[in-house]
Amino acid sequence: MLSRLPLYLDLIRWNRPAGWLLLLWPSLSALWLAAGGFPGWHLVIVFTLGTILMRSAGCCVNDVADRNFDRHVKRTAQRPVTRGAVSVREALVVGAVLALLAFGLVLTTNRAAIAWSFAALVVALLYPYAKRVVSMPQAVLGVAFSFGIPMAYAAVRGEIPLQAWALLLGNLFWVLAYDTQYAMVDRDDDVRIGMKTSAITLGQWDVAAVMAFYLLHLGIWAWVIAPLAQGWGWWLGLTVALAQVAWHATLIRTRSREGCFKAFRLNHWVGLALFVGIALSVSHTR
Repeated sequence: MLSRLPLYLDLIRWNRPAGWLLLLWPSLSALWLAAGGFPGWHLVIVFTLGTILMRSAGCCVNDVADRNFDRHVKRTAQRPVTRGAVSVREALVVGAVLALLAFGLVLTTNRAAIAWSFAALVVALLYPYAKRVVSMPQAVLGVAFSFGIPMAYAAVRGEIPLQAWALLLGNLFWVLAYDTQYAMVDRDDDVRIGMKTSAITLGQWDVAAVMAFYLLHLGIWAWVIAPLAQGWGWWLGLTVALAQVAWHATLIRTRSREGCFKAFRLNHWVGLALFVGIALSVSHTR
């Protein structure tokens, strides 16, 4: 096991934390909003560790599902499952262990969060296969990557109000924005192997669509959060997020692989800006 640890760490993208940070900031934002302030260390630890574990488990399933496609894509050809360094069975076992550990954390919350965790798991398992049949599979990923929001409300309140679903909708547009940037990196390879992505579906409108997705995300979140915010913190966070979106427009406008991948990798700073804005301006008013 110890000798294979480097391979497992590569399998779960341990050296690329941007993936789980994209999941973490919306979940923590929802925890703060659901609790009307700091939700307590127990829930912060549960959702932080759970996010890391589930993202890691998702990488295992995704690499197994895509192993026959990834070998034809320059960026993914050397992934452990694709090159045969880790077997399919081994990857699935690692993923299952990580998912069970995450479920163990959920068991320390409440019945509502436990029940919704099964729905979250189903959506997460559907995404790797949606790329075969759905013209914009990033929308499926958007639901999967946003499910920490309703689960946070369930863990804090024991129910999921309309506010949580509105935040999920807004976050879905953010996922569409950054994962379309990600898909733009591999567009040539994906067209050649017959993969379906939003970058291919949107065609010449990809850059305009990405910017529209960003604005829808920020607009919906501002609409939900502004009535709850106190002071300047939220507006500062929103302004910083908007500035980053403007910068990303300059990175992707020529559709270069380097620019699109850089924009994707830096998206977690948008989520961090919004979370800090929420943490600074939402007090215990629930």
